[in-house]
Amino acid sequence: MTDSAMLDRPAGLEGMVHIRGGMFRMGSDNHYPEEAPSHRVGVDAFWIDQAPVTNRQFREFVEATDHVTFAEIAPDPNDYPGALPHMLRAGSLMFNPPSHPVDLRDWSQWWTFKFGATWRKPYGAGSSLRGLDDHPVVHVAYRDAEAYATWVGKSLPTEAEWEFAAWGGREGSEFAWGDEFTPGGRHMANTWQGNFPSENTKEDGWARTSPVRAFPPNGYGLYDMIGNVWEWTADFWSERHLGDAPKACCVPQNPRGGPEVDSYDPCQPAIRIPRKVLKGGSHLCAPSYCRRYRPAARHAEPVDTSTSHVGFRCAVRVRP
Repeated sequence: MTDSAMLDRPAGLEGMVHIRGGMFRMGSDNHYPEEAPSHRVGVDAFWIDQAPVTNRQFREFVEATDHVTFAEIAPDPNDYPGALPHMLRAGSLMFNPPSHPVDLRDWSQWWTFKFGATWRKPYGAGSSLRGLDDHPVVHVAYRDAEAYATWVGKSLPTEAEWEFAAWGGREGSEFAWGDEFTPGGRHMANTWQGNFPSENTKEDGWARTSPVRAFPPNGYGLYDMIGNVWEWTADFWSERHLGDAPKACCVPQNPRGGPEVDSYDPCQPAIRIPRKVLKGGSHLCAPSYCRRYRPAARHAEPVDTSTSHVGFRCAVRVRP
């Protein structure tokens, strides 16, 4: 752990790690096209949660504020032109593994919209949070994460802040912990082992989410920056990064992604729902399907969507 993580925490920043900030190469030219191009950016110092927000923490927020999550509210038909009436019920997307190999081009083979699935009932009606207090909260849409962050006096990290923190001082490695995915046979994050999505051998010990400190921290002392659950960031989605600034003196500082209008899904022109950037991959990332268990990896998520593999952590931009 670097000394940046050892600073005394001001009041209200308990459970957070101080990141000094600096210059780094954001993105990657060697993996998925949306990660390119790799480019130099800078971030100022900030604080970030040591681990994703847990079910225990989110329960405290809900009990204090009576917040109702997006998954607990029936969709407004005006927001979803053409939607089937019987689908306009409260619920959330849930991973539902098939019993046999399927076409990996068709995600509907393993995702289902589950009526009654919420952060309180992560596996649908009849399930509960028993034994899951220290697991990351899931089935939270962007506005739910944002509301929690506001309540605790924080915000969601930008994509650049999140990625800088995820590297843990090891920028340039293949993974956040080095160039070997399982060094010495040790699993460093909660990801998928086996034939996705029908066979999970659970070599890392977990079929779905895991407690937020079940795997080793990165070089900054941060847990679960890779794997377990994807995490919301504050930035709107863009299909690609901007390239390097033309002059070394003009390296972007604290970049904030693209405009909202460019984040809309071009495959659904009638539905103008903004999308935000998710980072970190999840327990469903597999070598055969989704190699997004890396700091540079990114994914688009509509702000109205909650799933069983997306959570969040918070950040504070306070100078020590």
